[in-house]
Amino acid sequence: MMEQTKENKMGVVPVNKLLITMSLPMMASMLVQALYNVVDSIFVSRINENALTAVSLAFPIQTLMIAVAGGTCVGINAVLSKALGEKNQDVVNKTAGNGITLMAAGYVIFLLVGLFGAKAFYLSQTDDAQIVQYGCEYLSVVCCMSFGIYAQFVFERLLQSTGKTLYIMFTQGTGAIINIILDPILIFGLFGMPQLGVRGAAVATVIGQIVAGVMAFVINRAKNDEVQLEPAALRPDPAIVKQIYRVGVPSMVMQAIGSAMTYGMNKILISFTPTATAVFGVYFKLQSFIFMPVFGMNNGLVPILAYNYGAGKRDRFIKALKCGIAYAMVLMLIGLTIFQTIPDALLRLFDASDDMLNIGVAALRTISYSYLLAGFCIICGTSFQALGRAGYSMIVSIARQLIVLLPAAYLLSLSGNVNYVWWAFPIAELMSLVMTIFFLMRINRQIIRHIGENDEVATDNR
Repeated sequence: MMEQTKENKMGVVPVNKLLITMSLPMMASMLVQALYNVVDSIFVSRINENALTAVSLAFPIQTLMIAVAGGTCVGINAVLSKALGEKNQDVVNKTAGNGITLMAAGYVIFLLVGLFGAKAFYLSQTDDAQIVQYGCEYLSVVCCMSFGIYAQFVFERLLQSTGKTLYIMFTQGTGAIINIILDPILIFGLFGMPQLGVRGAAVATVIGQIVAGVMAFVINRAKNDEVQLEPAALRPDPAIVKQIYRVGVPSMVMQAIGSAMTYGMNKILISFTPTATAVFGVYFKLQSFIFMPVFGMNNGLVPILAYNYGAGKRDRFIKALKCGIAYAMVLMLIGLTIFQTIPDALLRLFDASDDMLNIGVAALRTISYSYLLAGFCIICGTSFQALGRAGYSMIVSIARQLIVLLPAAYLLSLSGNVNYVWWAFPIAELMSLVMTIFFLMRINRQIIRHIGENDEVATDNR
């Protein structure tokens, strides 16, 4: 009972220091995650360009898988952190248990996709027999063994919700290093191992995820005193599930929209040449080095915002939001500089042909103009989620990716020049900025300026 009355560090540590200490481990681990995603594609590109295209075409399903896991965990994070701020241990435990149950259900969905849907998914995008074969080998393994990534997501987010982000650096880092080591061994059959080709990249990935998931579970049991993982809490509680999905579903939809956008872009680009699709896949791998640190900081920021909202600490909430925006914009500026100055060097990591370089250099430079605006929009969207207004983020995401980006890309593709298609990204990001500012002003009037008012009134009355 003494633990319930102890103030969590998210309510007392200086905000800037708190954000840095909570975010840096997450940023470091997600950079390692980005590294092993890139390494996968680098090794696969050594097989041939069709293998790289096949892995690129799998991205919408992988994005959808992460959308289900990540969206659910956003809800778990927000509900659990708010309950910690309110000192409600019963809700903390039920949220953790129900979160595990929901993630298990998510795994079953993608197990079925891996068993029965991989070939149909690839045939909907291309009739190239080799690409379809490579794709089925890769995607079936990734989906059928996805229990590892679901375990990793939920148990790492329980650590994150209580401010124990340093441990996540170890779990994600270990999983990523295992993946990087196994990639060449399983793809090319080194040290007496079978030569699995594209399937080897998938096997290396899921082994890393499984190890990370097991580690995160063990660390929760040993180190996370603020969350008790009890078997009884696994039983679905409709009220808790509703709260989780009230915040989580909009985030899930936002990420799922990214899957739909990627699928649509692949369809548009492959009408020019499979090389354009490979370029798009490579871009997504490379941009993860920029966005993953921002998302890592995001993951450190969510529990800080949610906790101080629940605890009625408006000044700390506002300062955390401002710090998050400033750091995100700096990171995105670094990304813009890199993509503008050395796009050819980045593409050569993937054994790029002259045709791929011609398309890819223009793609990286054009898309990266959107980075000037993206950092602000990402962090503000995080604040919407922490305040229980994730629907605002969902509206912005739908408008950006489905209402503006895809139609703009299609219209630009009618020019017959694939290099014009990339301008759809800056166009969509500009619209996203306008909508984000509108919703931020609205949520400030409705919620942010009123945080802690009830506590202030209670203090005055005493």
